[in-house]
Amino acid sequence: MKALVYLGKASMAYQDVAEPQAGFGEVILKVEACGICGSDMHGYHGYDARRVPPMIMGHEMSGIVETGAMAGRRVTVNPLLTCGTCTECLSGAPQLCEEQRNIGLPPHPGAFSDRVVVPEANLVQIPDHMDFGTAALSEPVAVSYHAVQIGIKSLRRPLSAAKVVVLGGGAIGLATALVAISQGAEAVMLGEPSTRRRATASRASNAIVAYDPDGPEAPAAASVDLILDAVGAMATREASFKMARRGATIVHLGLLPGAEGVDVRRLTLGEIAFVGSYCYSMADFRETVALLGSGRLGALNWVETRPMTHGAEAFSDIDRGDVDAAKIVLIN
Repeated sequence: MKALVYLGKASMAYQDVAEPQAGFGEVILKVEACGICGSDMHGYHGYDARRVPPMIMGHEMSGIVETGAMAGRRVTVNPLLTCGTCTECLSGAPQLCEEQRNIGLPPHPGAFSDRVVVPEANLVQIPDHMDFGTAALSEPVAVSYHAVQIGIKSLRRPLSAAKVVVLGGGAIGLATALVAISQGAEAVMLGEPSTRRRATASRASNAIVAYDPDGPEAPAAASVDLILDAVGAMATREASFKMARRGATIVHLGLLPGAEGVDVRRLTLGEIAFVGSYCYSMADFRETVALLGSGRLGALNWVETRPMTHGAEAFSDIDRGDVDAAKIVLIN
């Protein structure tokens, strides 16, 4: 079969690889679509020691099951691999499993390929009307859905009455804004320094107010009820604490390293909740599939599809910033 193989720093090639073999509890998935994640780009740049070339990345997948009891079904896949027996797994929070691993990280080849082996228990059937490109968004949008649900639980007022800000206009940030709107937010301010990304976010929904964090439209100090930081850098943490009003909630879902920018004194005196959000539960994942199927996230005009055969070029274009879309999904 063919696959898009990571060969080393900034090097990808579409080439022949061995056919996968399913083991106990696993099935073969014929991959129809797979999105390029920021973590895939992190590996592409050579920043992730876990991604050892040559390897096949890709975990935002959809396709048709070829083996097992669900053969012929159209599905997306929860790519989290967990033990299934620890307290967190049994309590419905498998993303917190100490043994959590991912499809698309060694030793589990990913879905930038014709076929991939996945656990049968991780399959989620998609509606008949949902195209595979949309279904491949289930994984990244589930990250956003989980973060918004954490924020809602911590808010001191209904989401519809809250002032909401998302920091970061990449795929996760934009999806987070759209999910917040679908859950009742009247409007969402989205902070993003890139002019192109702000334009993409504005096109995605009339309820998104995209602004330059360094411009005059940035939220006033102590004015925001819910901040969702989809970047996780020192600058966005500083901005979060500055704009948070007393009693506000900051949900931190960016994965950049470091702790600078956390204002502990302001957190304490203002009773500000500073909460982490990581991945999603299986319930979040299934609810996200339903949300995407409902059309409540809009036209999804922030997503671009390209052939898997042109995947190396797609990675290169993203690396250069030569892409207007917030997400590229590769199609077989």
